[in-house]
Amino acid sequence: MTFEERAYRTLVVSSSAKFNESILPLLSAAQCEPAFAENMAQAKRLSLENQFDLILINSPLPDEPGYKFAVDISSGKSTVCLLFVRAELYEDVRSRVAPHGVFTLSKPTSAAAVAHGMEFLTSARERLRNLEKKAMTIEEKMEEIRLVNRAKWLLIDRLSMTEPEAHRYIEKQAMDTCTSKGEVAKSLIKTYA
Repeated sequence: MTFEERAYRTLVVSSSAKFNESILPLLSAAQCEPAFAENMAQAKRLSLENQFDLILINSPLPDEPGYKFAVDISSGKSTVCLLFVRAELYEDVRSRVAPHGVFTLSKPTSAAAVAHGMEFLTSARERLRNLEKKAMTIEEKMEEIRLVNRAKWLLIDRLSMTEPEAHRYIEKQAMDTCTSKGEVAKSLIKTYA
């Protein structure tokens, strides 16, 4: 799936029907699948039940401004957040939330500015997605190393091999069977554990 073809699960947190109506065409253009929350309590509940790629918060909300939620959701997950704040609060809020990866836009704003903001959000989300993939491959590699080490120690213990002999044995088995060293290690662990 290419970048342009991806659909983004998006949560719009706003108590303003006018805001929701005006942002809907921009969400469609950015290939977003929107869900809506009218207050922060509803937004928190929805974010616990679903994994969102993007969250747009039209601050303030009836129950709280939404700044803390924006920081929390951006810090702990792979969600990217755009916070709309009143012009007089923009600099103060932006300086507090920007270090946590939260994007901000001053209200009132134009459709073009929101469209550019959506481009930034989707780009940031793709960057996070790539980092997640890289982290998974590193974790998978570390797991394979752990399995191979465990298998080597079993070969050393059960078959009285030296560490280099056990290592070579696992590598040779992987080449001969056209499988990964991790798969060979799993098989050895089943056999000798």
